[in-house]
Amino acid sequence: MNLGFFTMPIHPLGKDWRTSLHEDRAAFLLADELGFSEAYVGEHTSDAAENITHCISFIAWIAAATKQIRLGTGTVNIPNTHPAAVAGQVAMLDHMLDGRFIFGISPGGLATDAEAFGSLNADRPAMFLEGINHILKIWESDAPYNIKGQFWNITTETQMLPEIGQGIMTKPLQRPHPPIVVTAVAPFSKGIVEAAARGWDPISANFLLRKWVKTHWPKYVEGCERAGRPADPANWRVARSIFVADDMNTARDYVFDANSPYRFYYSQLLTKMKKHGRANLFKHDQNMHDDDVTLEMVMDECITWGTPDKVADDILALRDEVGDFGTLLVAGKDWADVALSRRSMVLLAEKTMPIVNGALPTAMVAE
Repeated sequence: MNLGFFTMPIHPLGKDWRTSLHEDRAAFLLADELGFSEAYVGEHTSDAAENITHCISFIAWIAAATKQIRLGTGTVNIPNTHPAAVAGQVAMLDHMLDGRFIFGISPGGLATDAEAFGSLNADRPAMFLEGINHILKIWESDAPYNIKGQFWNITTETQMLPEIGQGIMTKPLQRPHPPIVVTAVAPFSKGIVEAAARGWDPISANFLLRKWVKTHWPKYVEGCERAGRPADPANWRVARSIFVADDMNTARDYVFDANSPYRFYYSQLLTKMKKHGRANLFKHDQNMHDDDVTLEMVMDECITWGTPDKVADDILALRDEVGDFGTLLVAGKDWADVALSRRSMVLLAEKTMPIVNGALPTAMVAE
């Protein structure tokens, strides 16, 4: 099992933006030093807590400081940007990273972003599909372009000067394009089926109950079978909120105290999900009333915490419950205590994951 990192960072509203950005950067650089295989960063334009506004810019900022880790957008919210702009930015970023780029895409889930960009009442799934199709068409085509759609038309026909390069859009280093991943945030996600059928791979979000994460693998298999491609568990990424400490008391206090960044993170998410009618993500029983979904219930279900041994046991139990997957993505949180936050990543990489991977051959034989 590979170890990766995924952050849609949620920071306290009063925290200096420069501080939170530099701590987020430090987390990626530490993941690179520790041998994490890949790391993703999300984006929102209209959220003062989730305050990375452009994931491509953030990755460009840290690209030259990383050595081996693959960096991914988590995700580019396709309806919020013209597809020609995304195609050019991603192509350049793939070259900047010498092909270490992973293209994470989505329709975007933040309602105020959609409102700000004027698409709150638009068919955003249709915009998402047209946008990614346009991007892929740019990358597979030669100029001049004549790409038409319901939402965007792209051409350089009338102003092209091919002898000097004008009107020619750049292509990524990885051909035909970087690996594409989608983040699944719903039980029994139909999006996973469609993504898998197109050759894309899924990330199961860290704020899903384990029973809903389990529903994603059959959907991935369904899409792969439609496309005639093998459904390889190595291509499935599962994100979880994890905190590791040297002792149980430290771990418990940091996760559950009143000022815990984990409590703050899930309080923010639960508030948003209830507001927008998506609290079902946190319900074992879909008939349960939203008011009965408490923060304590969500934290107990969604956070893995403890000493390296305990966390290793919990990760193996997660795998037993949801099925085999290739990469565990630890979800980033605010570094309320910098030393403990860094120590958690070190312990996870150097103590916990060797235990997990040491146990997996036995588990596979038992299957």
